[in-house]
Amino acid sequence: MYSLVKKILTALLRVIYRVEVHGLENYHQAGDRVLIVANHSSFLDPLLLGVFLPDKITFAINTQISQLWWLKPFLWLSNVFPMDPTHPLSLKNLIQHLKTSTKTVIFPEGRITVTGSMMKVYDGTGMVADKSGATVLPIRISGGEFTHFSKLSRIVRLRFFPKIHIHILPPTKIHCDDRLRGKSRRQLSGRALADLMNNMMFTTSHYQQTLFSSVLEARTIHGGNHKISEDLDRIPLSYNDLITQSIALSDTLTTHTQQGEYIGVFLPNSQKTLLTIFALQVSARVPAMLNYTMGATGMVSACQTAQIKTVLTSRRFIELGKLEEEAAALSKFLILLYMEDLVEKITTIDKLSAVLKSKTATLWYPSKNHDSNKAAVVLFTSGSEGTPKGVVLSHRNILANIHQIKSRISFNAQDTVLNFLPLFHSFGFTAGAILPLMNGIKTFYYPSPLHYSIVPEMAYEQNATIMFGTNTFLAAYAKKAHPYDFHSMRYVVAGAEKLQNTTRDEWIEKFGIRILEGYGATETAPVISVNTPIDCKVGTVGRFLPAMNYKLETVKGIENGGKLHVSGANIMMGYLLAKNPGELVPPCSIYGEGWYDTGDIVEVDSEGYLLIKGRSKRFAKIGGEMVSLMMVEELALKTWPKAQHAALSVPDSKKGEQILLLTTQPQASIQVLKKNSDGLSAIHFPKTIFIIRELPVLATGKIDYPQASLIADKKRKHS
Repeated sequence: MYSLVKKILTALLRVIYRVEVHGLENYHQAGDRVLIVANHSSFLDPLLLGVFLPDKITFAINTQISQLWWLKPFLWLSNVFPMDPTHPLSLKNLIQHLKTSTKTVIFPEGRITVTGSMMKVYDGTGMVADKSGATVLPIRISGGEFTHFSKLSRIVRLRFFPKIHIHILPPTKIHCDDRLRGKSRRQLSGRALADLMNNMMFTTSHYQQTLFSSVLEARTIHGGNHKISEDLDRIPLSYNDLITQSIALSDTLTTHTQQGEYIGVFLPNSQKTLLTIFALQVSARVPAMLNYTMGATGMVSACQTAQIKTVLTSRRFIELGKLEEEAAALSKFLILLYMEDLVEKITTIDKLSAVLKSKTATLWYPSKNHDSNKAAVVLFTSGSEGTPKGVVLSHRNILANIHQIKSRISFNAQDTVLNFLPLFHSFGFTAGAILPLMNGIKTFYYPSPLHYSIVPEMAYEQNATIMFGTNTFLAAYAKKAHPYDFHSMRYVVAGAEKLQNTTRDEWIEKFGIRILEGYGATETAPVISVNTPIDCKVGTVGRFLPAMNYKLETVKGIENGGKLHVSGANIMMGYLLAKNPGELVPPCSIYGEGWYDTGDIVEVDSEGYLLIKGRSKRFAKIGGEMVSLMMVEELALKTWPKAQHAALSVPDSKKGEQILLLTTQPQASIQVLKKNSDGLSAIHFPKTIFIIRELPVLATGKIDYPQASLIADKKRKHS
């Protein structure tokens, strides 16, 4: 009877939900004493595991839930181990149970998700895995969250028969150091299990596809009429609009460009730029995002490095941005295509054809065989000599980073992102534009982060819930904003430069918002680590994202920590360098191919949090000792919190190098710095202080150190 009912339910579920089971061989490899840990997406989860796992398994279920009348008919398909996860005796009994031959399922979150993402993982489950010595088998159930059996009716678009996948991952074990006892061991085992679950969510995600196929997938999930972007033109775009218009524009662009060609994009922060990017994606062209703040010389150099022959721009943008000089310089070396002209060439027949192609895109686009490992975008970053170098990111790089972030932070289609960061910057491109688009999140594009009074108003007007920024911008908004402007914010994430304590404190005091500081690089698409609502430690940049490997290279003079090298699915395809234009140079460090040398000196604490000590190039070697210039800037900021500071290293005939400080603080002096030094040695103080009106900054808000060095050189010559 049991076998017959199980076969009937298996056939029924395969028909209704097209259930697919992946990795069944891992189940058989796990052995006899197995603790199965699964995410909890819906009320269907116990039924799915009971039906599709080969044996009659045991469920460790909350005592109250096991008594629900509607659940009892299904529980006879399995054994039940009633327990209270908050009660120590229940956990001890479960540990003893797992020392027998059993395959027992537990949901470590303790409840069905109400966010659509992983929620908190109970330390007790980790302790059970540790103390019992049982093999841990992670299982991810995906698709159940879109059924009417989930708790996400107001979060996602529910469907009657979404496809459900059951991913069974390789078995593993959790074992902590036997010298640890009590609370510390319980917390460590809980963190190990949480990391295991986060890694499971990432590795089973669908990131090995192209950006355009990911948009098609998002349309299926959220619906074609779901609004996903808006800008100052106040014409919202839905998924259908984005896909249809991208296809129409793509058909026009194919007559002017070649497949696989790098195409320059010289456009503002707007949804029209998003359309342009995806028009290029449809036809397998690669957008190369030009940083127009680097001036005409920088943009021409970037185009030569990437061997760009064609640049897409707009007359209106050039006029409003007063960029005529830059456009004229580019036109001497390559072809400028104006969006206004391209749009005029799109006929009514072209539009009708685009509508038809949009409706059938899931049928014809996969047949194009676009490779997720091919280039998706080129972003430019300045080299040490100021010559732009191109960072080539694949579709896989970008989507992997998005799913890595998603495995740690919950966001959903009810959120709204306010994106004022430029799309030519990796933070603005991946986090501000692509991440929300792939997750049904509406993005409002604002053209400039420098409008310190207007950006908070936009957050208030749009009821924005997510914002990405740099310390410089967030500090400026805090000074200008009304205390209620950010009332709807769920997440404010800071990156690209160190978050200062003064900025963090002001946001907490004025808005009641805890800024989550992260860390990354253009070469890592860009996020490496980030603080989250669950894992957050002030003064750090969070813990590594899932499936990222790291090594610390020993640096002479640095006692704790070392230079960070990372590898993972989000590491760039490679560089385009000025000395070999158009030639891709894959990432490689002292640890081999595929490893990226960040150039940052970091320390990783016992809980896995990263502490940034500074760029390896931003250390001064004084009398044989390494001194962090970032530490000098922090001391100056602590002394004069309302001013800006830049510490620089310059040659010294006696000690090799000396520290010079540029500051906007009037009457700044070394004597005042020493009073706030907390006993620092003399080598940590600048030998010279120059007072200037303002520091040079980049478009991202970070200090422009090459320009600051030029200012310092002029000051030294005239002093």
